[in-house]
Amino acid sequence: MARLELGLDTFGDVTEGPDGSPLEQPEVIRNVVEEAVLADTLGLDFFGLGEHHREDYAVSAPDVVLAAVAAKTTRLRLGSAVTVLSSDDPVRVYQRFATLDALSGGRAEVILGRGSFTESFPLFGYDLADYEALFEEKLDLFLRLRREEPVTWEGRLRPGLRGARVFPPTASGQLPTWIAVGGTPQSVVRAAHYGLPLMLAIIGGQPARFAPYVDLYERALDQFNQPALPVGAHSPGYIADTDERALEEAWPHYAEMQGRIGRERGWPPLTRAAYEAEAGPDGALFIGSPETVADKIVRTARTLRLSRFDLKYSLGTLPHEQLMSCIELYGSVVAPRVRRELADDGEGVA
Repeated sequence: MARLELGLDTFGDVTEGPDGSPLEQPEVIRNVVEEAVLADTLGLDFFGLGEHHREDYAVSAPDVVLAAVAAKTTRLRLGSAVTVLSSDDPVRVYQRFATLDALSGGRAEVILGRGSFTESFPLFGYDLADYEALFEEKLDLFLRLRREEPVTWEGRLRPGLRGARVFPPTASGQLPTWIAVGGTPQSVVRAAHYGLPLMLAIIGGQPARFAPYVDLYERALDQFNQPALPVGAHSPGYIADTDERALEEAWPHYAEMQGRIGRERGWPPLTRAAYEAEAGPDGALFIGSPETVADKIVRTARTLRLSRFDLKYSLGTLPHEQLMSCIELYGSVVAPRVRRELADDGEGVA
């Protein structure tokens, strides 16, 4: 059985400074690099950056920030979480991450998705009415480029290519690529059809409810004559010395973030009871002591037959110093406990 990989990801949330006021985005970006360096020293497996184009998130160009991380780290694999392919150009995405792969010595990967925010569509001149068609068409082109051979391709929403090649090539000859899904059967089947690893975005409800999607993915892989492929999961979380401290420290920042996004989307206000239920044994928030979070990761890895678990450690305005403490506990206490428990009882991942 393969060892469960443990990663971190962040959207570069704009955090509070010591006086309680928001930090400037340039400082947030520098802090993200520092957080990644700590993850590398702790022996974690992956560091991912989300792409957003709004005031409350500082990272709009993940590949550029990851290039800075690559220069200061030696072992972390580096990738997006996610790249909003629908509003980007597949050629440029491949070139940027192939360049990151060169700078990092072969440590780059990309997680492609449609994104949960839509600001990038008007920003780059795309029509939201083409939301689904843009992703389908651009994914098809990206995966042809991924072969690193001359590409002849025709599309409806992007100009075609005639014998085009993209540079630089990767050292391995193919950029590791995942598909992120939020839990729709069509997205799961699409990942299987293209023979891409599946990353589950688990941000609410019970992680166990994704088990039928893993079953569907495995059946679809078989039907498409694809080999067995990794399944990963991404969930928000925060770790402190005790459950009580973790819940108290994260609550105001998580509630503010959920309230801000909720007002845009018409969600009801988040209650403390709902928050604590999500942080409970069966919820999607991995908030608590190292022991609590480790046990929850182990249960989730078994239930979903995971190859990787990524903790989305940034929760709104939660300060950088507390994020660093969370990363320290994740790498030094949670990760060894998870790996030990999975190894000791013979449970593992595909």
